[in-house]
Amino acid sequence: MKSITIKDIAKQLGISVSTVSRALQNHPDISDKTKLLVRDCAKRLNYKPNVMASNLRTSKNTTIGVILPELNHHFFASVLDGIEQAAKQAGYNIIICQTGESVEKETQSIQTLIASRVAGILAGISKQTYNLQHLQEIINADIPLVLYDRPCPSLPCDQVVSDDYQGAFKAVEYLIQTGCKRIMFFSSPMQLEVAHRRYQGWRDALQRYNMPIDESMIITCDTRAQAIIETPSILKQDNKPDAIFCVNDDCASGVLYAAQILGMKIPDELSICGFSNAPLCRNTYPMLSTVEQHGVEIGRHAMSRLLKRLNGYDRIAHTEMIATDLIVRETTK
Repeated sequence: MKSITIKDIAKQLGISVSTVSRALQNHPDISDKTKLLVRDCAKRLNYKPNVMASNLRTSKNTTIGVILPELNHHFFASVLDGIEQAAKQAGYNIIICQTGESVEKETQSIQTLIASRVAGILAGISKQTYNLQHLQEIINADIPLVLYDRPCPSLPCDQVVSDDYQGAFKAVEYLIQTGCKRIMFFSSPMQLEVAHRRYQGWRDALQRYNMPIDESMIITCDTRAQAIIETPSILKQDNKPDAIFCVNDDCASGVLYAAQILGMKIPDELSICGFSNAPLCRNTYPMLSTVEQHGVEIGRHAMSRLLKRLNGYDRIAHTEMIATDLIVRETTK
């Protein structure tokens, strides 16, 4: 189906293209009567403005690229919500690219956004991202880049992240204070800085309370499906954990399901804590304890940081930490 252009509106009304263009931009030289006629015609013909073309004509780029690892993930959807709120308020449009946690799709998305000459890029990197060259290409193209959630300390760009260390420390400290002695950590791959920081929080909380650090109490398991597979054998061991701290809520829900299949009493026999505060935490029985990441706030702050770059402020790269909160529910004592 052919896209409607301002030429079609001009032909329909018998006026010039420039008059239509200025009417749509609310130009003071165009009468209110003409503006009304143009807007009514545009609505009737289902006209959609070409933002890219408009950017080229006005030399002001108002399009931001947003790279998401997973759109159907509660946390990333919350971040996107915050980004959209801040972008709309500032008069910017966004293009969303979903990578599905694939570094190949992430690289393709970045190439597309650079070719589209977006004003800036907000990116949450994939779990597979080891080499940062494709991210460096954004900086080399002189396009402002802000990373959110998953930091890359070696990359010279602004970053807005949860205080993952603080969140993990608080969660594990609470488990210790409620009597847990063997606290296992279900982690994401350790090459992700977010996983490493949550590991450090787990480790330091144990050290603070003079509890042994047993590296065998850490496994890479960060999805519900993986947790359902891994948990039963762990909970059948003689020296089984009495608490499991999970890197995310999806994983924690899998641990809860597997433990209940085995007939374990939660939290009397096993305490479980997740990370993110997804809606599913309130839909399990018992309801999951977790760490609130404040995804909407991260999104707003990431967009705010990008706007500062676009407006010429702060030439030095900053990393902004958003505080977390422990949410105690029914899967912990």
